[in-house]
Amino acid sequence: MAGHGIPHFQNDGGHRVIEVGVKEFMCTGTNVPFDHPHIYIDMGDENEKVCSYCSTLYRYNASLKSGETIPAGCVFHVKAA
Repeated sequence: MAGHGIPHFQNDGGHRVIEVGVKEFMCTGTNVPFDHPHIYIDMGDENEKVCSYCSTLYRYNASLKSGETIPAGCVFHVKAA
């Protein structure tokens, strides 16, 4: 998550549900070059939200840190050129 002020998550594994430890984040779809527009998602008072681009269901899990996901490996990392 270095370089991001807000956590970014991706779904290269095609998971139906990704649990995250934050309620405000960006969804990138998959990793570059197959990503979709990086969109801001705010769950507000809800505990689940679906990405309007890739249909990934994000579920809030208070036991996770901002850089953790279930399943593991769904944090988006910017790769240096």
